[in-house]
Amino acid sequence: MSSSEAPSHNIFVYGTILEPAVAAVILHRAADTVPAVLHGYHRYKLKGRSYPCIVPFEAGRVNGKVITGVTDAELHNFDVIEGSEYERVTVEVVRTDNSEKMKAETYVWVNKEDPSMYGEWDFEEWRVINAEKFVETFKKILEWNKNPNGKRLEDVVEPRVVSDD
Repeated sequence: MSSSEAPSHNIFVYGTILEPAVAAVILHRAADTVPAVLHGYHRYKLKGRSYPCIVPFEAGRVNGKVITGVTDAELHNFDVIEGSEYERVTVEVVRTDNSEKMKAETYVWVNKEDPSMYGEWDFEEWRVINAEKFVETFKKILEWNKNPNGKRLEDVVEPRVVSDD
């Protein structure tokens, strides 16, 4: 294993990437996960989009999972999938299986005052309606990233279905 492939990252996921098939597309393998909670953030729905976002919120709590052992190359795939509407930040999460604290990277919505944020995003509802579509969309995004052939991302995938954590 080269140094760029050495597992070195933990990624806290809270949205569409909670779906094992979606995570597998990004990682090209099954994800190793532990359940966790992120305090001080809220997960919102986004009007007109089927994926959520998180932003800081003092009394907030976001349930999710930490994908462990992520390589630099896999982290790059996460960055590509998340796009420019999210920023990768380091946070502290609490494992729900043993209450241990751990550092992880996660993707936070850049526009903290976005008027399209509302309510609470529901993973189970999303999974039933959208999981298969996201698997296919993420495959297209990663393939495009390897070889864009002069195409813009918007030429390859449907707008507003291209990003999530």
